[in-house]
Amino acid sequence: MSEIIDGKLIAQNLRADLKEEIKILKEKYNKVPGLAVVQIGNVAASSVYVKAKTKSAQEVGIEVIDHHLENTTSQEELINLINKLNNQENVNGILVQLPLPNHMNEQIILDTIHPDKDADGFHPLNVGKLSISSSNDENLLIPCTPYGCLLMLKGLNIDLKGKNAVVIGRSNIVGKPMAQLLLKESCTVTIAHSKTKNLPQLCSSADILVAAIGKPEIVKGEWIKDTAIVIDVGINRIEIKNNGESKTKLVGDVKFSEAKLKASAITPVPGGVGPMTIACLLRNTTIAFKNSLI
Repeated sequence: MSEIIDGKLIAQNLRADLKEEIKILKEKYNKVPGLAVVQIGNVAASSVYVKAKTKSAQEVGIEVIDHHLENTTSQEELINLINKLNNQENVNGILVQLPLPNHMNEQIILDTIHPDKDADGFHPLNVGKLSISSSNDENLLIPCTPYGCLLMLKGLNIDLKGKNAVVIGRSNIVGKPMAQLLLKESCTVTIAHSKTKNLPQLCSSADILVAAIGKPEIVKGEWIKDTAIVIDVGINRIEIKNNGESKTKLVGDVKFSEAKLKASAITPVPGGVGPMTIACLLRNTTIAFKNSLI
């Protein structure tokens, strides 16, 4: 039976460390990190995420500057706001909640955020720094979800060097930076995706399997090598029948009930990667604040 990796607990410990660090920084500099949160429109899922991020930030002592814009806001208006925040001294991190309305170009918006205030770690300059750095530099602004995955792996107290790691998914948000982080830990990394041939066979060779493809329960238990570590990034809502009624349920990209019988350790959905993503957003904001003091 697998060890269930408790993302809630690990994130809680990270937040506690950040809270103590921010308290010390406040005593020394008489100011705290500031996070500007920009949401456009009223997408229900986005509102839930923004509320959770705001609450967690405030609990550790980060000042949240909230900007909730109408769905009809133009791209130019959003860019003007971001430029204003780029020059605002009490703002150390800027988070633009995705997805954006269809009339906006996501990459242009993300590129507008100053790299020193890039709380999500998505700016091309920060992506480049991650790519060329020789190690996982503690001062880099790294995409939150993959960094959270790495922290969970390190929390298992195993030697990652030489492990075969398979990352399913090639997105700029998770798949690619996850591969970079594992490579810096001296893993042998393979990136798989929807066009990969013989995916089950490839997965069965993995000592570390990171599933981030966005397809509910695509990874079956038989795909997983005995003693492998499974990190399930997927968050999918599926419809199930319960006593004749249709209900929805959150599941990952991995068939958890099967995988837990083979893996040595596995993250649940929910309660695994999700809490770590928010905690690492707070980490990035705190790092950006500290960098601004130098």
